Amino acid sequence: MTSDLARDGDPAREGDSAHGGELAHDGDSAHDGELAHDGDSAHDRGAPPADDFASLVLDVVDSIPAGRVMSYGDIAEYLGAGPGPRQVGRVLAVYGGAVAWWRVIHSDGTPAPGHESRALEHYLAEGTPLRSARPPVRVDMRRARWPGIARRP
Repeated sequence: MTSDLARDGDPAREGDSAHGGELAHDGDSAHDGELAHDGDSAHDRGAPPADDFASLVLDVVDSIPAGRVMSYGDIAEYLGAGPGPRQVGRVLAVYGGAVAWWRVIHSDGTPAPGHESRALEHYLAEGTPLRSARPPVRVDMRRARWPGIARRP
């Protein structure tokens, strides 16, 4: 699945992830650089093929369980040295429709700007702990933050 952001500015796509949910830490990735949805690829719509960093970010997002979240900074820190939270956000802006984008939020518990109501629908369906279901929507980071899984050596 790919993000429709390049076409219509909406990163949300319903349905299961096309990825297996396992994190690739040995340089290999479950992503092949072309995140297809309904026969359409990100590349066909002007988005570049996913690079290694983008693939790793998408793998991490795939691994976040329903009802749990990570911040952009959490993902950057989990992946170690390299690009930071803004680059994680950029990956999700381009390819986020391929994964459960609503599980990646700001460190203050707020979802991506402009997507609060769509994110709230997912939070309520998944039982994500919330501090506020009214604007501004805010996830309870203390209870919902997911630390990631142990990395393979």
